[in-house]
Amino acid sequence: MTLWDGSYPFYPGANARFPFDTSRAVIVTVFLSVLVTFIVILPGIRGRGRLFWFLRLVLGLFVGAVVLTVQFTRDWETGWVQANTSYKSFSHLQVNADIGLHIGLAGLNVTLRGNPVNQINETIDYNEHFPWNFGADYEHSYSQGLQKGLPSPILYVAEKFSTRSACAVHGQYRIAGHYASLTLWLAFCTWLISILLFSMSILLYGGHMLLLTATLTLCSLLFFFNVRSTPKCPIQFGPVSLRMDYGESFWLTLGTGLLCLLLGLGVIILNSVQPEKLKLFFNLGKSSRGEEEWDKSCLPAEPSCSAQDVLMVPLGELCQVTATQL
Repeated sequence: MTLWDGSYPFYPGANARFPFDTSRAVIVTVFLSVLVTFIVILPGIRGRGRLFWFLRLVLGLFVGAVVLTVQFTRDWETGWVQANTSYKSFSHLQVNADIGLHIGLAGLNVTLRGNPVNQINETIDYNEHFPWNFGADYEHSYSQGLQKGLPSPILYVAEKFSTRSACAVHGQYRIAGHYASLTLWLAFCTWLISILLFSMSILLYGGHMLLLTATLTLCSLLFFFNVRSTPKCPIQFGPVSLRMDYGESFWLTLGTGLLCLLLGLGVIILNSVQPEKLKLFFNLGKSSRGEEEWDKSCLPAEPSCSAQDVLMVPLGELCQVTATQL
C-alpha cells in the first residue's frame, strides 16, 4: 500500500470544506448596504424623530434579513460528537474526529474534522451537502458521494436520511422543509407589505401585516417542530452517539417571530389607546399638530387675524375712509 500512500487508488484526495455560506454572506451584505445608505441621510432628520426613525430602520431590516436568511441556513438542527471511527471503507485505519450533522430546510450537511486535522498522511476536513429541496435528488447526491469515496462516517450519517433507510425520516424532513420554506417566503412578502404601509402612514394595517408576519414565521417553526419530535434512529459511533438539538436558525426565527408579534400588537394597541404617541413614534405628531395650529390661527372667530380684521370693517366706514384719502 505504500505506492498509494496508505490509501486505495479509487479514493481521491481530501476536499477542504468551504469556509462560509455564500448565500448568507450575500444577503447580509445587501441589508448592511441598505442600512449604511440610510445612516448617511440620518443627520438630515431633526430632533428626537431621528432616534425613532433609526430604531424603525434597524428593526425593519433585522426582521427582513432574518426571515430571508434562515431560508438558506443549514443549522436548524445540529449535533456534534467526538469519536474514534474508521476513516475509509474496507480499511482498519481509525481516526479521532469530530463528526457534525447540520440540518436545514433544503438539505443536510455532514462535517468531519480530524482531531488533529492532519492524520494518516491526510487533511481530514470535510463538509458535504446532501440536498432534498425541489429540483434536487438526495439519492443522486448520495451516490456521487459513494463514487467519490467519501469517508465512512459521512456516508454512514447520510445513509440514515436516504429513502432506502429503515429510519424513514427522509420524507418527513423533506415535506417539513418545503412547508416551512413556503411559510417563510409568505412571511417575507407580508413584511414587505408592512414596510410599505408604514411608509404610507397607514399604521393600523401595517400592524396587522406585522401580526401576519409573526403568525407565518411561527407556523414555519411548528412544521419543523413536528418532524423534530418524531423518534429517530440512533446514529452510533462505537460507544457514543450523535445527539441532535435545535440550532441557531431555529432560535433566531423564534425570536424574530415573537418580536414581530410584540411590535404588531403594540402598534394596534397604541393606535386604539394612544394614537398621538404612535404618530409621534412614526414622526407624524409634529406635522399634524402644526397643521392644526395653522388651521386654528385662520378661523373666522379669531380677532388676531389681520385678514379678518379688514373684513369686519363696516362697508360705510370703508367707503368714507377711501373718499377722504382721495
